[in-house]
Amino acid sequence: MILVDTSVLIDYLKGRRNRQVSLFDDILEKKIPYGINAYIYQEVLQGAGDIDEYDRLKEYFETIPFYGLLHGQISFERAAFLYFTCRRYGITVRSTIDLLIAETALENDLYLLHKDKDFDNISRAVPELKIYR
Repeated sequence: MILVDTSVLIDYLKGRRNRQVSLFDDILEKKIPYGINAYIYQEVLQGAGDIDEYDRLKEYFETIPFYGLLHGQISFERAAFLYFTCRRYGITVRSTIDLLIAETALENDLYLLHKDKDFDNISRAVPELKIYR
């Protein structure tokens, strides 16, 4: 199962072509299970240009599974620990949301499809984060 990050979904929805969008096309074609989380959902909706696009995006995402953080407060502690671990490796993660997305992937044993260097950096410090390539 795959967690598809905002960075890929935005490119896909805007018709941009790149390696990650091609991988997402392959996921769709092969009907490989994938989903998003609440943070990805919010980020994509925030990018809507107008109310019509916002409504279309909401309708599109009604068909996609949502993965959540599984351990309440402990999940947020783990996401903070990801940041701490990265800092020990000399890596600064720029986005708290990216840490929560990474924690969602870790807790649900998901591969992460992304186009965001923060996730590559996190996976260098936390090899348990599986990147879909």
